[in-house]
Amino acid sequence: MSIQQQSTGQKAGVDLSGAGFSVAEIAAMDAALEAALQGPRGANPLVGAVVMAADGTRLVTGHHRGAGTAHAEADAIAQAAAAGHDLSGTTMLVTLEPCNHCGRTGPCAQAIIDAGITDVVYAVDDPHDPAAGGAATLRAAGVRVRSGLAAVAALDLNRRWFNAVAVKRPFVTLHIAQTLDSRIAAADGTSQWISSPESLADNHALRGRIDAILVGTQTVLVDNPRLTARTADGELAAKQPLRAVMGYRGIPADAAINGDDGRVLHLPTRDTREALDELFAAGVRHLMVEGGSRILSAFLAAGLVDELIVYLAPTLLGSGTPALEDLGIPTLADAQHWEWDAAAGGAVQMLGRDLRLHLRPATTSSDSIPRSTSADTASGGN
Repeated sequence: MSIQQQSTGQKAGVDLSGAGFSVAEIAAMDAALEAALQGPRGANPLVGAVVMAADGTRLVTGHHRGAGTAHAEADAIAQAAAAGHDLSGTTMLVTLEPCNHCGRTGPCAQAIIDAGITDVVYAVDDPHDPAAGGAATLRAAGVRVRSGLAAVAALDLNRRWFNAVAVKRPFVTLHIAQTLDSRIAAADGTSQWISSPESLADNHALRGRIDAILVGTQTVLVDNPRLTARTADGELAAKQPLRAVMGYRGIPADAAINGDDGRVLHLPTRDTREALDELFAAGVRHLMVEGGSRILSAFLAAGLVDELIVYLAPTLLGSGTPALEDLGIPTLADAQHWEWDAAAGGAVQMLGRDLRLHLRPATTSSDSIPRSTSADTASGGN
């Protein structure tokens, strides 16, 4: 069953979003959606792209590997160039509208034009204003542009990213390292190291991709963390996240979190949305919340977590600090529901002795939908 069918509850062989598109185009878009899942969630959406020859043959498949790397369209074009493919007269299918801006990478719309691609089919508009205008640029250059294929699946693929963009807040990853009985520290406060070395390495790799990492003042006072991103050999990574502390109490002058680069931000608030607003204003687009229990619980209770990563150690304590506090859920009917996330390595991985669990919030009726597109209209960017 295709991703399109899974996301819409369709029966196998029935694609209600494929009206006006060829069988080859529908299959290629499904391949693009599969490719998109290879990328990491965060400040940028998951995007996949397929270039198809006039006879329906798929030439190359690209995907976006995270902030600062080539976009899916540019990745596919680079693969085609390396393989010696002439892209003149080909069709590109992409899960999100090609971008039209110069950020850390060049505009994909112009790359498509320069490659000689004559047809573009994309699933949904990009609501991110700085990237808007890709479809218009393509049309102005004589490229045939259609949209709306697999729109439901593409919206679901990045629904939490779309929501974050719509309300102008960072995409929030929440990280918990805990025992089997959901403890993040023993009764005497010791917590190093609940996670395996492999889990710690994975966490440091994630720190190297995010814009900021957030903890509460209690965590700073008790654990005195550095919150740096480090390489496998223990050296500081080239890219370091902003270190943010949330809470009314001040940060001690000798706290390790201060470091020597001045990249520390104190957020004197307990209001999660206020903290996100200040971080967004500071340029943060991907935030990782690390603890402690009060901060983790506050973001979960507010419904502001877009991605949940849990490192589950095969350890029992029986007492100590619980990972979460009261979420304000009085009955099972009001429980928060999460679903396994197949993006960037899969929903469940073995890391040394630990399990790494990757989840995202289950779809609810309150999930917003960005601008919709039809098979013949478009506006936006990647």
